[in-house]
This record gives sequence, structure tokens and C-alpha cells, in this order.
Amino acid sequence: MIRPVYIYGSSVLRKVAQNISPDYPNIKELITDMFETMYHSDGVGLAAPQIGLSIRLFVIDATPFEEDDEDVKDFKKVFINAKIIERSGERKLFNEGCLSIPNIREDVERDDVIRMQYLDENFEPHEEEYSGIRARIIQHEYDHLEGMLFTDKVSPIRRQLLRNKLAGITKGRFSIDYKFRLA
Repeated sequence: MIRPVYIYGSSVLRKVAQNISPDYPNIKELITDMFETMYHSDGVGLAAPQIGLSIRLFVIDATPFEEDDEDVKDFKKVFINAKIIERSGERKLFNEGCLSIPNIREDVERDDVIRMQYLDENFEPHEEEYSGIRARIIQHEYDHLEGMLFTDKVSPIRRQLLRNKLAGITKGRFSIDYKFRLA
């Protein structure tokens, strides 16, 4: 089932999400819904807060970046109760967008390498290192679990320039082709 994406200004996007356990209701269906919602919205990642659930869950399918980076071929994953335990490598700029902040893209600086612990869709534990575009996508989705948005990471000058556009988004002044929910 395709779920509505919560848009900038929704309070759930600013909450620190809570861990979940294997007995979380309908978790398999929720994961399926999240992938379906992400694909329908042309995203490469989707965090549970973006569909109104303040839980530590996000999904990623980086296949759209496959032409630019073969490392993301078949990089489709579920991350539950994720925790980034180390950040390293060079900090790099990349132009990002977000389903919850329609029609805005900005350059964001992020660490090139991360090490993280997480549970997969079967609640099996993992500790893995990611770099490049995989690390970037994970950090973007992880930020949603921490109540942060990519616009929080742009320079103060760019943030000031975005203020009116972001205010317009909270009032519904945008056009998108996917289901959404305002605050």
C-alpha cells in the first residue's frame, strides 16, 4: 500500500525516532509499504518518520545511481534501529533532495565513510562499513531518525535563502506526483 509522505513542517519529521522490537505490529507489511511508497515517489530511500511513524526504520534502494557508481548495483536494504558508530574519510559535497521537502535540492557536505550497527528485516544484527554514495544515502535517511533534515546541513547563507521556499512548502505551495500529508 502506498502511504502519504509527510511534508516539511510536519512535527514527526523533527522527533528523534524510537527503537522497535521484532513484535512491532505488521512490520513485514510496513517494510513492503515503505518500498512501494519510495518507488512510487521516485526516491532512493525512505525513513519511517516520512510516513508519519517515529520509529527507527528506513529502507534504501540505490539502483537509480547504478550508472554513476557500480558499487550500488543491487544495493537494496532495510535498516532497523540503526546507529552510526563511526564517521571518517573526506567530507564531500553532493546535491541532495528529499521526498519530504519537495522541489528543493541543495549541496550537502557529508562524511565519505561510516561504520554502523543495525538490524535487518529479520532482526539479525549487522555491523558494516559503507562509503561513497551508499554512505551518503544512509546518512540522509539516518538523519530522519534523528529528527534532522538535509536543509539543516546546508550553509547558513543557503538556509536563509531557502527560508521563504520552506515556508511556502508548509502552506502547500508545491507540486508533486505522489501522495502527501501536510502538518
